[in-house]
Amino acid sequence: MMYSEKVLDHFSNPRNVGEIEDADGVGEIGNAKCGDIMKMYLKIDNGIITDAKFKTFGCGAAVATSSMATELIKGKSIDDALKLTNDAVVEALDGLPAVKIHCSVLAEQAVRSALSDYYTRQGIDPLPIVGEIKEPEEH
Repeated sequence: MMYSEKVLDHFSNPRNVGEIEDADGVGEIGNAKCGDIMKMYLKIDNGIITDAKFKTFGCGAAVATSSMATELIKGKSIDDALKLTNDAVVEALDGLPAVKIHCSVLAEQAVRSALSDYYTRQGIDPLPIVGEIKEPEEH
């Protein structure tokens, strides 16, 4: 299986690992079939994601996609973060092997899950804004 330099770099030197103690939104998503679990922490100020951290238990691709996802949403508005697709994560990593595409879906869903939690904490129903959080299918 071939991984791009970017995937290897984000796996070897993942960005934004850890947790945010006083996070404004925390999301966790798992894939029972492959055993990957991603936990995403967001700090949000005036609709801007000022910080994003993650803890991922899983394969190298799962770590790399989590790392890239946090990089892509840091400093962005919630609206921009909601537009983050797994395809954008894959593209930013210069591609992923087909068998690992589900990891990028996991990263997208982890971001959505954390934003959903953020709205819930604000007393706002997240469903109309964030949509349904789905467990990614194994490909």
